[in-house]
Amino acid sequence: MFEKDHEHISRRDFMNRAGVLAAAGMIGSGEINPRPHHSQPVKKITIKNVSSNFEREPLNPYRFKGSAITDSWQAVAMLESDSGIKKVGIGTQGVLWSDSKVFAAHSESAGNALMYAMSERALQIMKGTSFTDPVQLLDDLLPEVLDYGKKITRNPDLRKTFALNALVCVDNAAWLLYAQENGITQFDRMIPPAYQPGLSYRHEKVASIPSFAVGTSAERIKQAADEGYFILKLKTGSAGTQQEMIEKDIAFLTAVHKAIGHYETPYTKNGKIPYYFDANGRYEKKETLMRFLDHAKKIGAFDQIAVIEEPFEESNETYVGDLGVRVAADESAHTVEDAAHRIELGYSAIAVKAIAKTLTMTMKITQLAYEKKIPCFCADLTVSPILVDWNKNVAARLQPFPGMTVGLQETNGHQYYKNWEKLMSFHPKANSSWTRTQKGVYITDASFYAESGGILAPSEHYQQMFETT
Repeated sequence: MFEKDHEHISRRDFMNRAGVLAAAGMIGSGEINPRPHHSQPVKKITIKNVSSNFEREPLNPYRFKGSAITDSWQAVAMLESDSGIKKVGIGTQGVLWSDSKVFAAHSESAGNALMYAMSERALQIMKGTSFTDPVQLLDDLLPEVLDYGKKITRNPDLRKTFALNALVCVDNAAWLLYAQENGITQFDRMIPPAYQPGLSYRHEKVASIPSFAVGTSAERIKQAADEGYFILKLKTGSAGTQQEMIEKDIAFLTAVHKAIGHYETPYTKNGKIPYYFDANGRYEKKETLMRFLDHAKKIGAFDQIAVIEEPFEESNETYVGDLGVRVAADESAHTVEDAAHRIELGYSAIAVKAIAKTLTMTMKITQLAYEKKIPCFCADLTVSPILVDWNKNVAARLQPFPGMTVGLQETNGHQYYKNWEKLMSFHPKANSSWTRTQKGVYITDASFYAESGGILAPSEHYQQMFETT
């Protein structure tokens, strides 16, 4: 199905060049790497059995969008093919992030149960069917799962991201099954040729970006900077009226800039710490955001703002390309078509989430962004350690973000999961060098790429959930 080859040099010349580079030890940041897609005819995979489960993980309250989450459901999907291969995919549910109206209309557990029901619905649709291509599989599943979600949530405007979030565990299982059925053992070989250019870079380091909830003290943020974290995700959009919100946000910006504005880092071209603000759609008017930016100019913080993510609600189609600062789309870039629309509205960066919108949709978005020369970075959904590495496989391969010398990936699970170390023990490569932050970065060395961050290896913990006695 993936017969199209985007190389403009012959396969032999390409492999020879890559082989010479590899032998010379030159394959590193930004060098061309051999990533031939599996060249044998792809197999038709028939789904014989499906199953699902979930585990609840308690969180330290994480406040954003004027609310807070305290409980994270880890959804687990199992697919078994008629050849007897079983693969287990996992996903973290983000109800508040993906559709705050669903979150507000239900108890926290009920919102999670609705999303889980959509994952199960997808599996039931798949049972007894065949596929050759996980990309086409997602294209087929998404409309039906979204329609089902609209019915069970009684929300005719249910956001596509809610359905995509429900499909992460299913999509991951499908990719793992596809890889094993076709003898693919590395992430690079798993990427279809159409999407390889957008994921063609190789960073040797990826920034580990912690996230700080609305109301976090400047002292806590300074502590993180002292630990070596050099780019910090700072949630704005404080609770209250728009007037109360902007006053609190301006006070927060002032306190943060006073605490860490003078810090230096080797990972930015200007040597200063960059600010990454995320308002999660809380700003109702462009003028309010401009007050925030004017204050940043007044205190000398403006030039350190690397990106402002999702300042407005999705329905707010205000043009943002004239603010003098890079504005990123996140929740509003549900699909590749939505991402294209955001780019037309002046959004000049996209926060991609293989762990929240599926790997499949993320590959489509990163390819579009690559073609439009729009930089991307990976944002988190407070996911578990294994999913951190699903995201890291993408972050390490994205083109460099302007002004930065390393890949960018938000990862905040270690801040909010009460049992983070237990979850880390479920990672099949938990002791590998790339799984832990080292002075603010992940080391994505040759072993990371060779082992695909461990995501293709089975997790004993999740496998055991589907073992029959």
